[in-house]
Amino acid sequence: MSDMNVESTRVAYGRALCELGERRSDVVVVDADLTTCTMTCFFAQKFPERFFNGGIAESNMVGMGAGLATTGKTVFVNSFAMFSAGRAYDQVRNAVCYPRLNVKVVGTHAGLSVGEDGATHQCIEDISLMRTIPNMTVIVPCDAEEAKRATIAMSEYDGPCYLRLGRSPVPAVTSGVADYDFQIGKASTLKQGTDATIIACGLMVGKAMEAAAVLESTEGLNVRVVDMHTIKPIDKEAILAAARETGAIVTAEEHNMIGGLGAAVCEVLSEVPAECCVPIIKVGVADVFGHSGTAEACLEKYGLTVGHVVDAVKKARSL
Repeated sequence: MSDMNVESTRVAYGRALCELGERRSDVVVVDADLTTCTMTCFFAQKFPERFFNGGIAESNMVGMGAGLATTGKTVFVNSFAMFSAGRAYDQVRNAVCYPRLNVKVVGTHAGLSVGEDGATHQCIEDISLMRTIPNMTVIVPCDAEEAKRATIAMSEYDGPCYLRLGRSPVPAVTSGVADYDFQIGKASTLKQGTDATIIACGLMVGKAMEAAAVLESTEGLNVRVVDMHTIKPIDKEAILAAARETGAIVTAEEHNMIGGLGAAVCEVLSEVPAECCVPIIKVGVADVFGHSGTAEACLEKYGLTVGHVVDAVKKARSL
């Protein structure tokens, strides 16, 4: 794959913020002294009068964002996922979501793929933390194009949102998909199939597409791939259709299997067990902390590779 087809979601986010800044004077950005990591540096250079560096004080940063939102601003607050969703959880819950303010909480460097930064920075609990807060919308884009569209969609949505972004460049998986569209709360089916469904989010969507290709070439299986970019509100219709029409589901996420995408899918199916009683295998982190290493080494160690997804589909079909 050429470099032209590989880009980090955080870089795409930074560029999208600049586009928004040009179109809308109400967009303001607050950062916790990580501008060249969160990529808010693009916005800061172009719109310094609408950019605020709160320093290494994430809880205060979220409070600043909440205050700005009460004046009618559309606010993006930014830090590593470990800090924006973890350290500032109290302020996200009580200062943003409880009064339902128009603040977009952005967490970059999420998941194990932050790599060498190790367990203290490998946030694998943020989806769970954010989706259990009332009024919060949770979005996990799979590639640069989806990150751009998600950023724009969030700006047009009046209320709290959490956007989860990665550190590493990821392949473009939506660019070649006919009729691809992005709507908050509406999953994107990137590949149709009848023998099983892989429901994935974030960087695991690309691996799910690779896994589907492997299963087709080696097993003759026609596997559906659903890009569940919005974890909350989740697209129940897409999940139920996958269960009814393909008979087996595998979920894939760069997150703890407790409380994340897989858990959310299981919650949906548990509401209609008589109609959708199908095997479900979850691919994710098995409730352990990560270790320092390259992104690919970490994903391999904790079972987040194409091969692991392939094996999970085979197992789901055998149950």
